[in-house]
Amino acid sequence: MLALNLHPFSPLTTKPSKNPNFAPHFSSLKLTRSSQTSPISAFFSNPNKTHDFTQLNLQNPLFNSKSPTLFPKSRTLIPKSSSSTSSDVAEPSPKDNSKTLKLALVFGLWYFQNIVFNIYNKKCLNIFPYPWLLASFQLLVGSIWMFFLWAFKFQPCPKITKPFIIALLGPALFHTIGHISACVSFSKVAVSFTHVIKSAEPVFSVIFSTFLGESYPISVWLSILPIVFGCSLAAVTEVSFNVQGLWGAMISNVGFVLRNIYSKKSLQSFKEVDGLNLYGWISIISFIYLFPAAIYVEGSQWVQGYHKAISTVGNPMTFYLWVMIAGVFYHLYNQSSYQALDEISPLTFSVGNTMKRVVVIVSTVLVFRNPVRPLNALGSGIAILGTFLYSQATAAKKGKKKIEGEKSS
Repeated sequence: MLALNLHPFSPLTTKPSKNPNFAPHFSSLKLTRSSQTSPISAFFSNPNKTHDFTQLNLQNPLFNSKSPTLFPKSRTLIPKSSSSTSSDVAEPSPKDNSKTLKLALVFGLWYFQNIVFNIYNKKCLNIFPYPWLLASFQLLVGSIWMFFLWAFKFQPCPKITKPFIIALLGPALFHTIGHISACVSFSKVAVSFTHVIKSAEPVFSVIFSTFLGESYPISVWLSILPIVFGCSLAAVTEVSFNVQGLWGAMISNVGFVLRNIYSKKSLQSFKEVDGLNLYGWISIISFIYLFPAAIYVEGSQWVQGYHKAISTVGNPMTFYLWVMIAGVFYHLYNQSSYQALDEISPLTFSVGNTMKRVVVIVSTVLVFRNPVRPLNALGSGIAILGTFLYSQATAAKKGKKKIEGEKSS
């Protein structure tokens, strides 16, 4: 047979050929006839016979993976099995682990702070049913909190310009409408019922966006059907049903949807402002909007209501503590939500917000022991499921639009 004798340590040189079209050859490669039959050739000549491969010379450059010249280590395209060594599997870096831990912490705080706010806000409204004043105080606490962060440089203060303030006037107005309407709803009905109705926010988002020229696939329209059906079922079976409470939650949805739509249009030129600073300035302007209106709507009743609340709770410090906790945690849970939105995708945020409503509804039902009928629970579940389906459908729409944009570019 023919054996290939290689000289790995001799340089590869070319020998010029008389034929100019002939490719240069390697002078160090020599073909000689071997007197011995190698195990490899014996195997291919008679594959049914048992062969001894122990005599195979692994030092030969043909089988030496360390040879740097003729046989460099190739990259395989075959995926490795799960039995591969741990060194072959890419392990998550400490940076990825720290980011996951940070997100878990932000989500945990977001849920916890939201639960605390809803519980203590309802406690205050039960003995002091003046949502306009309490809503104003919550915005005031958030404003003071942001000034504290900016003054002590815990948060970089954004550059304030006249165009930036003008651009914030619209979103802050709609935020004010959404916040006060939700507080009015909380004062009239159970917290769980308000949150079920507020889960219908995607319905208003699709309707208003359609009027403004946005188009949605059929999957998005189908996803809002269970939201409408679930909210309707929950409303007609709600024990604490109140028309003012229902309308308050519905108007709150309209306010927050218009805030989101208007923010996208008016704040496109101020993307350098992060979410926390943006929300801080919205809180400040919203307080300026709301407090004068609160004085006009219910200011004449505050003194009498205050004395009644103190007589009900017994200890004035308890009432002050409840009001302060509601104000602080209202700002904190909004701050956590903006921080979460800065770190994750809108789809993950949407799913997290849906699950937050479930956690808040269950928590407030357990704390206040609100009676829940089976059909009411079913309607609430259907509405929340529809919200989840909506987030999935809108995410698919955005992904498809992004792919089409990349193809057109």
